[in-house]
Amino acid sequence: MFKPINKIIRTLIISDFFLNSAWGLLSPIFAIFVVQNITNDNAVEAAKIVGFATLYYWVVKSILQVPIGRYLDKNHGEKDDFWFMTIGTFLTALSLFGFMISYSSWHIYLSQVIHALGMAMLVPPWYAIFSRHVDKDKEAFEWGTDSTVLGFGAGIMSAVGGVLVGILGFRVIFFLAGIINLISALLLFVIRKEISPKENIPHPVPPSKIF
Repeated sequence: MFKPINKIIRTLIISDFFLNSAWGLLSPIFAIFVVQNITNDNAVEAAKIVGFATLYYWVVKSILQVPIGRYLDKNHGEKDDFWFMTIGTFLTALSLFGFMISYSSWHIYLSQVIHALGMAMLVPPWYAIFSRHVDKDKEAFEWGTDSTVLGFGAGIMSAVGGVLVGILGFRVIFFLAGIINLISALLLFVIRKEISPKENIPHPVPPSKIF
């Protein structure tokens, strides 16, 4: 599947796979974790915490993404894109380790805000770099490949997380997810030397709609 894809796109797709696999581990267990470990089996209070945690994530991410994107567009090289993307990915891993040590609702909220900040830093430059380096006449294939790969990763790891939580416990699952997320961040350094300076930046290709 990856053979006809250039190095930058291939690396971004693999990194995306690990990122979504990490968060896929949490999808079947996060609300249960809040019920059992944050609210002492108070399901109503847990529902409120999960709801507000979700609110904080989407509000912070949505507010920050646009100004970050505008800032990155003013600097026409890709070095700043690369570092925003990489630091953002590390922050998403940090939020997972934050969940691991959480025992109060405000810990959950703070970890979600860190997650939102990381994703706001990650998403705009990831799309920008992917769009610029996508192979000509393979746009739909490469965007579709990314969507397919991340879907498999998130789906399979959701099942794995649901099975392993009963064996390993919640905090071990958060730790494993954090490690997988760190792998996603470290993989980005594979393309650091291929990232274009200002004078060599390629012309962007509009992305396909994958979500």
